[in-house]
Amino acid sequence: MEVKRELPFRIVVQPQRLEKKFYGRVVAYRDGIATVEGLGNIGYYENVQFEEGAKGIVMDVDPQLSYVVTTSGEVHIGEMCLATGEVPAIPVGYDVLGKVLDPLGNVLEGDTFTPAQVYPVERPAKPLYERSRVNEPVETGIAAIDMLIPVGHGQRELILGDRQVGKTTLATDILINQKGKDVIGVYVSIGQKVSDTAAIINSFKVNDVMDQVVMVVAAASDPAIVRFLAPYAGASIAEYFMEQGRKVIIVFDDLSKHAVSYRELTLLLRRPPGREAYPGDIFYAHSRLLERAAKLTNGGSITAFPICETQLGDFSAYIPTNLISITDGQLFLDSGLFNAGRRPAINIGLSVSRVGGAAQYPAIRKLSSDLRSTLARYEELSEFTRFGGKLDDASQKILSRGERTIKLLVQAAHELYSSLEQAALLVLLNNGYFDAADVGNVKEVWNSVREYLRTEVPQLKSVDLHEPLDDETTRLILMAGERAMKIGKLNGA
Repeated sequence: MEVKRELPFRIVVQPQRLEKKFYGRVVAYRDGIATVEGLGNIGYYENVQFEEGAKGIVMDVDPQLSYVVTTSGEVHIGEMCLATGEVPAIPVGYDVLGKVLDPLGNVLEGDTFTPAQVYPVERPAKPLYERSRVNEPVETGIAAIDMLIPVGHGQRELILGDRQVGKTTLATDILINQKGKDVIGVYVSIGQKVSDTAAIINSFKVNDVMDQVVMVVAAASDPAIVRFLAPYAGASIAEYFMEQGRKVIIVFDDLSKHAVSYRELTLLLRRPPGREAYPGDIFYAHSRLLERAAKLTNGGSITAFPICETQLGDFSAYIPTNLISITDGQLFLDSGLFNAGRRPAINIGLSVSRVGGAAQYPAIRKLSSDLRSTLARYEELSEFTRFGGKLDDASQKILSRGERTIKLLVQAAHELYSSLEQAALLVLLNNGYFDAADVGNVKEVWNSVREYLRTEVPQLKSVDLHEPLDDETTRLILMAGERAMKIGKLNGA
C-alpha cells in the first residue's frame, strides 16, 4: 500500500528504507500479535517500529499481510509502523562482561554503555572447515563428572532431571569453578522467577566470578518472543569471544521453558501444532542453537550446557529426546539419588559423554580407568544384598570400597575440587587408603588429606596432568594419606 504523505513520526533507520517508504498500518491486534497491512518487501525476522513507540519482530508474512510479534509497548489498530531493515541484535564485546542483559540488549544490571559492536541474535553455525577436534578438558570441579563423564571444550552436554534435583546448582558450580581460568561464562536464564535469577547473580558475586560472566535474562513475565530469543542472544555473545580465540562456557537454563515459549508463540500465530502440541520445527529451533557450540581452529570454543526438565524421571519424553539426539552426551540427575543425599545426584549408569577420555587429562584418565566398572559392580552387589544375598570376601571388599567411593563423590554446593585434588583422590582410592575408614567419617578423612596437600605439599601445584603421575608425585600423595591414618581419622576416631 503506497501512502503519499510523509511519516507523522520520526524513526532512525537505514536511509534506503525511508526512501522506499516501507511502512504500513495495523489492521488487527490481539495477544501481542499485530496484523499489519502495507509493509512492502518486508523480511522474516525483521524489526518493526510502531508510531507510538512499541517495537516488534516479523514472524509471519503473506502477500497482503505481515504478522508482527511485539517485544515492547502497546499497539493500537490504525497505528502506523515502519520496517527498519534490521534484525534483532545483541551487544557483544568485553564491555558486556559482568553485566545482566535482556535478549534485546538492554542492561538490566550494571553500568550502561555504548556497544562498540553488535551481533545478530540469529547467526549461522560455523562451517566444518573452521572446526577442530574436541580434546581439551573442561574443569568442572565436580569429581563425578571430571572422573567419569568428562566434558571437553567445544562439547554440548545436556543436563536433565526432574524439578528441584540440583540442575541449576550443578551448572552454576561449573561456571564458578572457572574463577581465575582463561574461560568466559555466559548464563542464559529463560522463563525463571526473578528471585531465582537474583540468587544466581548473587552466587556469582559472592564467589567473585561475576567479572568473567555475562547474564542474559528473560523472566517468566516477559513476552514469549523475548523468552524465545534469549538463548540465541546468549549464543551470539559467546560467539564473539570464541572468534577472538577465547574459551566460553554457556548455560541454557532451561530449554524446556524455551520450548514452551516457542509453542506459545506459534499457537498465537495460528500455526498448526505438532506432536504433543509442540511446533513441528521445535527440533530445528534447538538444533540450530546448539550447533553453534564448537571448537575452532583458532583455539576458541563454546561449550554448551543446555538444561532440560523431565517429568517423573522420564527422559524419553519428546523434548528431552530431541535434545539428547542433538547433544554429545547427557548428565542425568536422579531424584531418587537426590532424596538419598547423593549430591550432585548424577546417575552414572544413565549419564554419558560421547567425547569421553579424549577430553580428559591423561593422568586422570589413567587413574580413573577402572572407576566406572567398580561403581557398576558396587551397584549390582548392592541390589543383591537388599534381597538378603550373602557375599564372599572378594565381593564384600568391592561393596565396601564402592560404598566409600560414593561417599567421596558427594560434593556440597560450591564445594569444588581442583584437577590435582581429583588425581590425588584417585591415587588414594586405588591404593585402598579409605578401605579401613568408617563410612560416616570417610569424607572428613579426605578433607584432612586435601588440606594437608594444599598447605604442606606446595610442589604439587606444578604437577603436569598432561602426563601420567610420576613416582615422586604418587609418593607425596600417599604420604598425605598415611599422615591422615597416623592421626587416627582412618579408624573413625
